[in-house]
This record gives sequence, C-alpha cells and structure tokens, in this order.
Amino acid sequence: MSSDEQFRHLYAANFPALLGYAVRRVEQPADAADVVAETFLIAWRRRQDVPGGAEARLWLYGVARRVLANHHRGNQRRDRLGDRLRARLASIGGDPAADVPQRLAVRDALARLGELDREVLTLTAWEGLEPREVAAVLGVSATTVRTRLSRARARFRQLVGDDPPPAGHVLSVLTTPSPKEGR
Repeated sequence: MSSDEQFRHLYAANFPALLGYAVRRVEQPADAADVVAETFLIAWRRRQDVPGGAEARLWLYGVARRVLANHHRGNQRRDRLGDRLRARLASIGGDPAADVPQRLAVRDALARLGELDREVLTLTAWEGLEPREVAAVLGVSATTVRTRLSRARARFRQLVGDDPPPAGHVLSVLTTPSPKEGR
C-alpha cells in the first residue's frame, strides 16, 4: 500500500473520533473542524513518524491535544488583545455612535456643495493641506484656493447651521480656518 493510500486509510479510520474529541473541547464547531484539519495536516507532513496499527490513533490524539493547546493559547491572546484595544478606544473618547448625527450632517452638507468647493474644503480640513498645496493638487492658483475655501466654508456653515460647533468637533474642522492657511 502506498503512503497516500495509508494516509487515506488513517484519515478515514480516525476522523470521526478526532472530530468528536475536538468538538467536546472547543466553544465553536468550526473551531473543532480547524483543529482536526490541522491535526491531519501535521500527520501528513510527518507521515513517516505515524506509528502503525492502533498506536496511530493515540499518536493522532497527542497531536490533536497539542493543536488544541495552541488553539486555546491563540484565543487567549486574541481576547487579551481585544481587551487592550477596547480599553484604548474607551480612553480615546466616548461612544463613536454619538457623532453619527453630526457626521451624517457633514456628509449631507458636503454632498450639496459643488465639486470644487467640496474638494478644496476637504483637502484643507481633512488632509491638512495648505492652500498652496491644495492649489498644486487641483491645478489652480493659491489665490483661487483661498477664495474658494472662504466661499466653501460660508456655504457649508449655511448648510449645517450657524451655531458655532465646539472646538475639536467634526464641524469645527470644516468651518474654522487654521493658522497655517494665511501662507
């Protein structure tokens, strides 16, 4: 019997038992399938190390046990990373959903501006480009950009309302000139 045939026989004879072993030790059935697949991948790579007869199943259980240990360690690492990221996000600011109405208002107002006004405004406010840099991007003069920027801000303020937004607010970035724009 060829090594491929021997492996197919090993797989067919032991797959159900190994799947049951893994299913009882993981939270999700899909994880059990991954554990069994990894176990047989290792068995394939180490075909020459697999003992014959009934010892093969015990050897596969040993491999599956180590694969499960790696799986559980990986889950613990992902959980710790997730906890750290959630803590970091919580320390950065409040609930991002709180900004959704303002973000929708910004998107709506930007959509109602002309293309050049929108581009001048967003390149300046969101990309942090100076008027001379915006001029280079758009292929117009810096004077044109300054004029368009002033008009775009005025139109934008009309579209979102005249109440001044708090400093640092998503709307304040689009409606307030920065000190570097005078260049």
